[in-house]
Amino acid sequence: MAGNTSTPGASVVGRALSILFAFDERHRQLTLTELARRADLPLPTVHRLVGELVAGGTLVKRVDGRYVVGRRLWRVGLLAPMESGLREVAAPFLNDLHAATRATVHLAVREGAQVLYLERLSGRASVPVVSQVGTRLPLHSTGVGKVLLAHAPEEVVVEVLDRLTRLTPYTVTQPARLRAQLEAAREEGYATTVEEMTLGACSVAVPIHARADGTVVAAVGVVVSSLERDLPRLVTGLQVAAQGIGRSLGRLS
Repeated sequence: MAGNTSTPGASVVGRALSILFAFDERHRQLTLTELARRADLPLPTVHRLVGELVAGGTLVKRVDGRYVVGRRLWRVGLLAPMESGLREVAAPFLNDLHAATRATVHLAVREGAQVLYLERLSGRASVPVVSQVGTRLPLHSTGVGKVLLAHAPEEVVVEVLDRLTRLTPYTVTQPARLRAQLEAAREEGYATTVEEMTLGACSVAVPIHARADGTVVAAVGVVVSSLERDLPRLVTGLQVAAQGIGRSLGRLS
């Protein structure tokens, strides 16, 4: 069965789009055979077009022979109005937050059942951070992810709760416990993680609300070695940044 129900036409561009559209949240790494099946195209055609897409930087061939979406395609995606506008508006507030905390600062949005990182300002080198601009990580094990999940539709929450993966000994994998944390995030206005994504790294994040209707459009967070002493200060700094970003987005809408 094809990977989408609206396969583009028979032109070269249409076939190339069919290959790119074969990738989705559940299919991030595909072999040539899988690409041909999901794109509903002959294997020789896919082989030829994939070679051109790899040469152009829109696909990347891994050492195991599977293909993934390339960074060049990601950079094009950042030109979309929402992503480019959000990053541009958020930049001064993220820089101020970084200067005040010296921590790693993240700007992220929810993409399906994962968190997509739009911006990262590096902090103390001693704190391990796995995120990069353009990467996607689990919602349940990251600060920005938990905030976004707390404000996500119920069907997204159910999907995440059905596949809670343990990444460290401290990752929350009990659905009831995570639901309680999401409720607390909505009530308190922030979410935290303690070594749930990476050992030695803790995070705290707050939502960014669109000014018009209060919809949560993104999250801003910081990664530090410990939250024991500085949590109130970090939350205050994050909320100031989030409010500034939200107001600026409101003026653009």
